[in-house]
Amino acid sequence: SWPLKANSKISVPETARENKTVATEDGVSHLPIYDLDPKLAEFKNHFNYRMRRYHYQKHLIEKHEGSLEEFSRGYLKFGINAEPGATVYREWAPAAMDAQLIGDFNNWNGSGHRMTKDNYGVWSIRISHVNGKPAIPHNSKVKFRFHRGDGLWVDRVPAWIRYATFDASKFGAPYDGVHWDPPSGERYVFKHPRPRKPDAPRIYEAHVGMSGEKPEVSTYREFADNVLPRIKANNYNTVQLMAIMEHSYYASFGYHVTNFFAVSSRSGTPEDLKYLVDKAHSLGLRVLMDVVHSHASSNKTDGLNGYDVGQNTQESYFHTGERGYHKLWDSRLFNYANWEVLRFLLSNLRYWMDEFMFDGFRFDGVTSMLYNHHGINMSFAGSYKEYFGLDTDVDAVVYLMLANHLMHKLLPEATVVAEDVSGMPVLCRSVDEGGVGFDYRLAMAIPDRWIDYLKNKDDLEWSMSGIAHTLTNRRYTEKCIAYAESHDQSIVGDKTMAFLLMDKEMYTGMSDLQPASPTIDRGIALQKDDSLHHHGPWR
Repeated sequence: SWPLKANSKISVPETARENKTVATEDGVSHLPIYDLDPKLAEFKNHFNYRMRRYHYQKHLIEKHEGSLEEFSRGYLKFGINAEPGATVYREWAPAAMDAQLIGDFNNWNGSGHRMTKDNYGVWSIRISHVNGKPAIPHNSKVKFRFHRGDGLWVDRVPAWIRYATFDASKFGAPYDGVHWDPPSGERYVFKHPRPRKPDAPRIYEAHVGMSGEKPEVSTYREFADNVLPRIKANNYNTVQLMAIMEHSYYASFGYHVTNFFAVSSRSGTPEDLKYLVDKAHSLGLRVLMDVVHSHASSNKTDGLNGYDVGQNTQESYFHTGERGYHKLWDSRLFNYANWEVLRFLLSNLRYWMDEFMFDGFRFDGVTSMLYNHHGINMSFAGSYKEYFGLDTDVDAVVYLMLANHLMHKLLPEATVVAEDVSGMPVLCRSVDEGGVGFDYRLAMAIPDRWIDYLKNKDDLEWSMSGIAHTLTNRRYTEKCIAYAESHDQSIVGDKTMAFLLMDKEMYTGMSDLQPASPTIDRGIALQKDDSLHHHGPWR
């Protein structure tokens, strides 16, 4: 463990001297964030410690993996990949006592495909081609079978799998990993370049599965052909997609991720999702992905949690004991200090950017990551002591700093948004300055203000000064995404703003054949007014 004090004798690598930060062995003598907000200098010990941790972790990665960029190519090494004359499968499972690769390619009998383990807990197997063709054909079902050490063998979906499916005809059917390696003629080839980063993103949030008119799960191609043109016609320049990463529990809206590298199979294949992103780019729309790195599904059979068999935290993706569980979300919490967790999550970001051409991310649940208390039962009053102390999960902050550095190195015009309710200072300042590196944070108090007024106050009780305060209550020099509503307000046990304003009269009072009712007139006017408040660059 790391002592939380400023004079910890950590050797700071030369990489710290490449930016504006002045680094010494005793800490960081000056950070640009102190010029932006002199009050932050009172917590210099915390920032020194945080920056040293960041540079030291980055130095270790560069020393042992070559570079952060190379480290983030883990998806080309782990999981199932093609090599000359063979198919190679690698899985990090240090707690396993024995392991096999099974699937329909070997009739689910792994006795002939036992794996070997290296000194770092990585199991691997190299399967030579048969008659010049891969022994594991494209679209084969596969699983990782391992011995837990208590006499039991268990089957799990490979952690790095790129596609996973289930038998929809059987209730509660488990997911199978699917080896996705289509022949060149079936691979989608991107045709359109990424649109340039706009001065101010105008974001349309969407859930592909819920986007159609029929009572069924919509597909990526249906969304691309039917919905994207409407989004463009309404002058949005960015689409933010929910529920892309595979999640076995559909009602979680994609927030209980089971397979981090797999596209949600209910809406189509990886090639279908590539078609969607490329179609958006052809229309000049950038595409952000709602990425969930704050926690993982607690499912064992089909999720990452299945690799946790009670081992110590250095051999697991997650913390042990109570620290490894989110009490309100019923999910597992990552150990961001673990080397292989960093490889897994950083590679996950790069995978979606490189393979699917996503232009950035909305990071879900950042507040839960930033603090050891995860924001549970916390009411942040604005004291800096709430943000920079022993409650801060520095391991998670360092991961976010590494992630933001990586994303902007790979794609300088990336757009990265943080969902944070705490208001942590310098969350949206660059890593070189001493910040965490996000481009924007969600201005989450604004929709709460509108919902409060619509539910609890008459029109004459609306406070213009209260609205103005909420719209402008943000940190100087840190950009915000202002919005009237999102899925948090409209589908998580609540109503959309339109339904709060007009409710059932929408079904009877909006005909072109008769004048609109007062309720409809008021509702449309207020919805337009609310939307106008959020239009423009929020900086």
